[in-house]
Amino acid sequence: MHERAATDPAVPSAAPAAAAPVNWAGNIAFSTDRLHRPGSLGELRALVAASPHVRVLGSGHSFNRIADVDAGRDGALVSLAGLGGGVDVDTRARTVRVGGGVRYAELAAALDARGLALPNMASLPHISVAGSVATGTHGSGNANRSLAEAVRAVEILTASGDVVTLSRGETGFEGAVVALGALGAVLSLTLDAEPSYGVTQHVFGELPFRGLDFDAVTSAAYSVSLFTDWRGPRFVQVWAKQRTPEPVGFPWAAPVAEARHPVPGMPAENCTEQGGVPGPWHERLPHFRAGFVPSSGDELQSEYLLPRECAGAALAALDAVRDRIAPVLQVCEVRTVAADTQWLSPAYGRDTVAFHFTWVAETRRVLPVVSLVEDRLAQFGARPHWGKVFTADPARLAERYPRSPQFAALVRRLDPTGKFANALVRAVVGA
Repeated sequence: MHERAATDPAVPSAAPAAAAPVNWAGNIAFSTDRLHRPGSLGELRALVAASPHVRVLGSGHSFNRIADVDAGRDGALVSLAGLGGGVDVDTRARTVRVGGGVRYAELAAALDARGLALPNMASLPHISVAGSVATGTHGSGNANRSLAEAVRAVEILTASGDVVTLSRGETGFEGAVVALGALGAVLSLTLDAEPSYGVTQHVFGELPFRGLDFDAVTSAAYSVSLFTDWRGPRFVQVWAKQRTPEPVGFPWAAPVAEARHPVPGMPAENCTEQGGVPGPWHERLPHFRAGFVPSSGDELQSEYLLPRECAGAALAALDAVRDRIAPVLQVCEVRTVAADTQWLSPAYGRDTVAFHFTWVAETRRVLPVVSLVEDRLAQFGARPHWGKVFTADPARLAERYPRSPQFAALVRRLDPTGKFANALVRAVVGA
């Protein structure tokens, strides 16, 4: 077990400075006291030209320094929220073009109004589309791939001031979506859509680990999330989301009588409707409602993705140290993700099980346990979510991605001087 210093790009600050912009959770104080908000492409291009280093901040829903400029360097932190671009839906082609500052809640409402939908969503709609796909964010479901797989084209303002578009099928495209902000400022993304559909959400009670048929349980619905507090060898609740009119067959646990929140003590009204009541896809696939506080709001987060066939062994490995995990944990969610083709996606090339930890907001207590979890999961080749707290060396993590050399070459081609790099990016690309 090991603990890395709080200056590591994947480790949160212990005490954010009051004057600096902070992330959503408040655990990261960014390394500059100014957040630039260009109002046009021209303003953004001029800012990029004038700044030695640039990082683009999405919705701030990352828990490490992946979006930050390096401390002590003359860097510009940029928000694209005022740049425009909006949401442009093409109903005939079943595609949607979204600006770099658009969040999933806005995108989902626009799509549903035109009779279209996304195949999946993350647990909260508050996050930006560009930031989510850049870090490999995902929803849940044995057959559902990461959010990045819906992207068919990405438009980037590069360090040279040129606007480059990479589309599915073109050389380098698979490295340009989950790109950690390393290639430039994402001006827009074009996503595939499909006809709108309804979803029901059902919540079931306690499910023991003993005798668990993990594949059967996670294939019981379109999207299945299993929650444990690691205070015993069991899941305390299971959320199953199913496309209408398909039924949910779940014989392993009893349905709960009242609506629940994943985090103990938090109000269920913050969550999307349960009890099997049909509703639009975008009002059921996320766990949390737009306009309400997602999760607990006072937390740190980590997540590790590993081969799905290792789910049972990973549960046993973590259960052996649950006495260390439970005291600093709010809740742990276990989900599945289908293999994808994005070079730096944590689900690249393998059907995946994801272990997501919502920790208490106490960095010094949490970091040793994060390291412990990583040690327990290392044998399975676990890949951490790029936007959450981890203590593993990013340079060593690159070894778990077979296409990381190709990604490094793409970064050198589009950003040869490293204008859009920071410490985490440089570690990953080996520069």
